[in-house]
Amino acid sequence: IRAWHNPELRRKATSIAVVDESNKAKYLFDATPDMREQLYDLQRVAPDDNYVLGGVFLKHGHIGHYTGLMHFGREAVGASGVPVYAMPRMHEFLSNNGPWDQLVRLGNIELRALQDGEPNHVSPKVSVTSFTVPHRDEYTETVGYRIDGPDKSAVFIPDIDKWEMWSTDILEIVRSVDYALVDATFFRDGELGGRDMSKIKHPFVSESMALFASLKKEERARVIFIHMNHTNPLLIDGSPEQAEVERLGFRYAREGMRLDL
Repeated sequence: IRAWHNPELRRKATSIAVVDESNKAKYLFDATPDMREQLYDLQRVAPDDNYVLGGVFLKHGHIGHYTGLMHFGREAVGASGVPVYAMPRMHEFLSNNGPWDQLVRLGNIELRALQDGEPNHVSPKVSVTSFTVPHRDEYTETVGYRIDGPDKSAVFIPDIDKWEMWSTDILEIVRSVDYALVDATFFRDGELGGRDMSKIKHPFVSESMALFASLKKEERARVIFIHMNHTNPLLIDGSPEQAEVERLGFRYAREGMRLDL
């Protein structure tokens, strides 16, 4: 409610980008409803005159993660051949359902296939590997991404069901990378008044911090909580929840945060 009255408090839907300076390319992860503004923010860092948009990597078929593709269409920028990386079910969904199939037919986007666990060497210095994670998969699968740069690596998991529902050990994932950007949709149970949050299976930040407590201090510093719902107090500067995260040695994402790869 505070953000309705104060535009400076408003936040965009979660998206990240990789800027490959050596190859003058940039890559967007998720095509959110706020993609126009996010592409403008990216343009200010990596201008279109110098950096080509080498691709958009999609996570899954929920509205906050792919509907920004509409801005590439005939009614908007009328783009030509923007590479869009998608897993098999996402590929099929975009190819066979309007209005997204029009983007494919008109050549606004060029779909490129991803396979679970298969690295994509998008440039000599950047590799992107998708992997499936459990989530509400009504129309498409849900994936996370491992991004390997020339010097460091990151994992991007903004949406997942409870950690124990995944066959992969998230602690081992954290230990294997330099940055772990993980689901922080909700901070704790009861955050959504009047709704049964057991039916919304995101791991609460409070649960994740308890699980990650066994990590060494330097490993906990790799954890960056991301993808906060508007109800999450981590969005409020100076909140006790921000202080708790920092006190326990973790981090939380902010718009415009930059990490070296």
